[in-house]
Amino acid sequence: MFKIIGIDGRQYGPVDAEQIKRWIGAGRADASTKAQAEGSEDWKSLAEFPEFAEALAAKASAPEPEAPPAGIPQPGPPVDPIALAQIITTRGVTIDVGSCLGRAWDKMMGDLWTIVGISALVWLALSASHAVYVGIVITGPLLGGLYYYYLKKIRGQTAELQDAFAGFTLTFVQLLLASVVSGALIALGLALCVIPGIYLAVAWCFALPLIIDKQMSFWDAMELSRKTINQSWWSALWLVVVCGLINLGGGLLCCVGIFFTLPLTGLAMMYAYNDVFGAIPAKSA
Repeated sequence: MFKIIGIDGRQYGPVDAEQIKRWIGAGRADASTKAQAEGSEDWKSLAEFPEFAEALAAKASAPEPEAPPAGIPQPGPPVDPIALAQIITTRGVTIDVGSCLGRAWDKMMGDLWTIVGISALVWLALSASHAVYVGIVITGPLLGGLYYYYLKKIRGQTAELQDAFAGFTLTFVQLLLASVVSGALIALGLALCVIPGIYLAVAWCFALPLIIDKQMSFWDAMELSRKTINQSWWSALWLVVVCGLINLGGGLLCCVGIFFTLPLTGLAMMYAYNDVFGAIPAKSA
């Protein structure tokens, strides 16, 4: 068993050697990553451990991927949901509703009309899709793309209109399946006893961003979201309720306010997501 220090400076583990080899293969650990073997007080680079020599050599000899076409949104590398769940479970989950809303307000005010305009375009497309009975097909990809756009804004990356529709090019099928399956199960839970439906709606609130941000399958994303939210379910519920009330207030303002409250609450939800999942860089353990 080993403990390692990720690129974010945090300590993870203990995990077995096979898990570290998987992280090496995924590009989330390399020869310089510091590790401590169980029973030892010394921290050494992975290159100093003979058990990782083969995995490091295989990664080093792997061909570099071709550069992606310019102007097309690109996803990050796939994430091991079991490893990610272990990391998050170890460090705990905290959702600060006030902080998420405060940062969302600051971010929106920093680029108000661009964020409001792109958000309005997506929501209008979503409304139109339901009017012509194709909403079940494109709701997941539309919302996933909008979350992807918000995450890029939050992380200080270049975010453009095409990013808001990246759900159709990056993970269309998985976003579609997540939307349909979670929607059906939530509806069933509400019909049976209400409470199960409420629980699932909150528990799966991070499923779509996990799919498009971490390149996960729909069921892995739903399960990881649920297991993570379970550690701070009441805080997540409070965030969902507050965001819902803000949007209700926006809708009552001649329906115009909703164009400002929807991006505000969407950004707040993604700040909460980023606090839980985004602090784990793609190349860290």
